Amino acid sequence: MGLISRFLSLMSSDMAIDLGTAHTLIYVQGKGIVLNEPSVVAIEKNSNKILAVGSEAKRMVGRTPGNIIAIRPMKEGVIADFEMTERMLRHFITKVHNRSMFVRPRIIIGVPSRITQVEQRAVRESAELAGAREVYLIEEPVAAAIGAGLPITEPSGNMVVDIGGGTTDIAVISLGGIVYSESVKVAGDQIDSAIISHVKREYSLLIGEHMAERVKFEIGSAYPLPEKAQMMVKGRDLISGIPRTIVLEDTEIREALQESVSTIVSAIKTALENTPPELAGDIIDRGIVLTGGGSLLKGLDARLRDETALPIVTVDDPLTSVVLGVGKTLEELSLLRSVASMSTVRS
Repeated sequence: MGLISRFLSLMSSDMAIDLGTAHTLIYVQGKGIVLNEPSVVAIEKNSNKILAVGSEAKRMVGRTPGNIIAIRPMKEGVIADFEMTERMLRHFITKVHNRSMFVRPRIIIGVPSRITQVEQRAVRESAELAGAREVYLIEEPVAAAIGAGLPITEPSGNMVVDIGGGTTDIAVISLGGIVYSESVKVAGDQIDSAIISHVKREYSLLIGEHMAERVKFEIGSAYPLPEKAQMMVKGRDLISGIPRTIVLEDTEIREALQESVSTIVSAIKTALENTPPELAGDIIDRGIVLTGGGSLLKGLDARLRDETALPIVTVDDPLTSVVLGVGKTLEELSLLRSVASMSTVRS
C-alpha cells in the first residue's frame, strides 16, 4: 500500500449503505447505523440547485410550488436518475462525516439480486463520484440474511424474502451465495399506488403519497384483521376540486391490495418450486424469513403461512436488517470475501 493509500485509509471511516427506493440507511464501522433518511432530493427547477435532501425533502413531496420539484432518484431498487443519486449520496456521506469533503471511505452497498451489469456500474460510479475509495456490492437478500443472523455460510438452505420500497427480492441462500433468486417489481411503493388508485376510482378523491402510506400502516392488511378498523382520509374531490374527508374500511383496502399481495405470494411459490430438494428440507425446518419495510404489512405472515404451509419468521427490525448485514461485512472482511460476488475494488 502506497503513502497516499495509507493516508486515505487513515482519513476514512468505512461505511455500509442500503441504497433503497424509499429510504437510504448508512452504517459506519464501529458506530452502527448513523443515518436513516428518505431517498428524496428537492431541487429548484430552473437552476437545478439542491434545496433539501432526505427527510426535509420528503416533507416537500406534494407540497412544492411550481419552481421546486421533489425527485426520488431510485426507482424499483435501481438508479433512475444518475446525477441526483450521486448528489444525494454525496450529501449523506458528507453529513455522516461532519461535512468533511476529505474523507474517502470504503463503501459496501446492498443492491437487488437481479440487478443488471449496467445497473451495477451505475451504482458503483455514483458511489465513486460521491467520494468512495473502494466500492463493493452485495445482494440485498444475502445482506438481509446476515443482518437477521442466519447461518448463510453453512451448507444448508435459508430462504429470505426482502420486501422493500421498489422490489421484492426472494432468495434461497447456501454456502454464502444465492442458489436461486426471484425478484418482482411489486413492493411498498406499488402498495401505496394501489391505495391511491382505489380511493380515486371509488370515491373520486385524490390523496397524496403521505396519506396513502398512513392508510397502509394503519388499516392495510393481507389477511382479515382480528377486529374491524377504519380511518378518516382527507383529499381533493376530483369533481368539485374542494377538499373532502371520507372514511375507509380495512376490508376495502385489503381488497385493493389483493393484486399486489398475490404477486408477492406467487413469486415466493415460484422460488419454492425451483429450490433444490436438498435445500427445500432445510426451509421446511427453518421457515421463510421476512424482512424489509413491506413485511410490516399486517397479516402478511399469516397469509404466507396459509399459502405455503411453512413457518414464517419476521425479523425483529425488518427496516434495518439489510444495512446491518452489509455493516457486518465491514467488521468481518472474511465474510465480505465470501459473499461479495458482485464486488469490485477501485483504488
